[in-house]
Amino acid sequence: MNLLNKFLKKTEFTSYEDLKNNYELIIPERFNFGYDIIDEYARLEPDKPALVWYNNDNESIEKRFTFGDISRLSNKAANVFKSMGIKKGDKVMLMLMQRPEVWISIIALCKIGAVSIPATVQLKSKDIIYRCNSASIKYICAIDDADIVKELDSARPECPTLLGYSCCSDLCKLIDEADDKLERVHTDNDETMLIYFSSGTTGMPKMVVHDYTYPIGHITTAKYWQQVEDGGLHFTWSDSGWAKFGWGKIFGQWIAGAVIVAFGDWEKFQPIKLLEAMEYLKLTTFCAPPSTLRFLIKEDMTKYDLSSIKHCCTAGEPLNPEVIKRFKEYTGHDIFEGFGQSETTVMLGNFGFDPIKPGSMGKPSPLYDIDIVDENNNSCEDGVVGSIVIRTNRIYPTGLFKEYYKDDEAMAKSWKDGIYNTGDMAWRDSDGYFWFEGRSDDVIKCSGYRIGPFEVESALLTHKSVLECAVTAVPDEIRGQIVKATVVLVKGCVPSDELKKELQNHVKNITAPYKYPRVIEFVDELPKTLGGKIKRGEIRKKDSQ
Repeated sequence: MNLLNKFLKKTEFTSYEDLKNNYELIIPERFNFGYDIIDEYARLEPDKPALVWYNNDNESIEKRFTFGDISRLSNKAANVFKSMGIKKGDKVMLMLMQRPEVWISIIALCKIGAVSIPATVQLKSKDIIYRCNSASIKYICAIDDADIVKELDSARPECPTLLGYSCCSDLCKLIDEADDKLERVHTDNDETMLIYFSSGTTGMPKMVVHDYTYPIGHITTAKYWQQVEDGGLHFTWSDSGWAKFGWGKIFGQWIAGAVIVAFGDWEKFQPIKLLEAMEYLKLTTFCAPPSTLRFLIKEDMTKYDLSSIKHCCTAGEPLNPEVIKRFKEYTGHDIFEGFGQSETTVMLGNFGFDPIKPGSMGKPSPLYDIDIVDENNNSCEDGVVGSIVIRTNRIYPTGLFKEYYKDDEAMAKSWKDGIYNTGDMAWRDSDGYFWFEGRSDDVIKCSGYRIGPFEVESALLTHKSVLECAVTAVPDEIRGQIVKATVVLVKGCVPSDELKKELQNHVKNITAPYKYPRVIEFVDELPKTLGGKIKRGEIRKKDSQ
């Protein structure tokens, strides 16, 4: 059984038009994910599987949790946080990777009305100081790691609101000893439940505020885009420090009754270990960012039995058609693309009713009134590139963020007349599919042409020598800007002028010749955010110096 009927007037749809026109949420008053999902499952079906934790780094370790377990342990953790002085509205940062304690802690904080702030373990002391002082963080929970402890100790004197921190082993001991009885704390739907620090490809990260209805918004993400199944094992490749965790590893999946899978607390991403784990666990549904899929297809995926998987999807950045083609050759599965941000749930996606157009982000989610607009917020005709926006004049969609916390400048830049501008560029075809062009800062203007980096990157990635690439603009006296490709080659491939020429001709043969990269630079790795997104702005800045 699952709880979808409590939140949807209709759960099954026959077409995209049916989904778009008849999808209607039921939002309870004072909804709280901890009580109304976790505790409700524990009451109705306490032995229902909830979480499988698996680590196959040096030796295989496996733990399984039911909803009864998560309910009881989150009550205990809630009492631990209360004993530390954490109360309703206080902010707690979690640096727990994919340890079971991250699920337990998020649910516990939700139950007592405190605010969870997910964070990556890659943060340095300056990052911790920035986050603590920007959000007035009261407490931090982190994995047991000497380097992280060093950074926390270094940061703590400069964080006046911070009461302290606990490492995972200490937190576990406290949870074991705590009382499992908890009295419900009343929370209102519009109160802050969660704050993401956006990874930000430029500037300092913004604080993205979500309220207590945010988990309900992710029903669309889980049930209709990821197509999770009640009792099926779902895996999204994401550390708990990112919004992708909220998209794929907790909220919509548990509402839909899926079993969440967590594995891979490795120091470095290992595609073979991932494939081994996928085979062993026999996943039902699978979601991973394009960067992960690009690495997987470079391995011989035919060695692994992935026949249990029924559905695959991706988001985070556009997926190049070559990856889609190769993945299907290996697995027989199409990849269902989607699009959204830390600020949203899934905004655009392939929902399974209409044919997939490889490289397209799909069609609008039923939750959002999405449009493509020009600089004056006027709607663009089909085929014209503009900004992706969400119109909120008629109704404010469940799952859309409430504000950038303490950042009036960012709010003024992204919101105008009830319209949220995502900062991403795209165009819509005559069938209603959306096609990504790039961030507004990434679009290249060369000799009067507008060139999106994605198409050029996709062309380059079809070459056998290219592992990763980033396409950016460099200034040019004659053309204004020209296309540059920064390229990471596959292992064993040697950079040369001959290879540069070969790659340029390769692009000319695949896409419009004017889009070819006139400049190619070979590098060992691309600059990326802590969340793994390519920092094209950093490449542009370096080239302008």
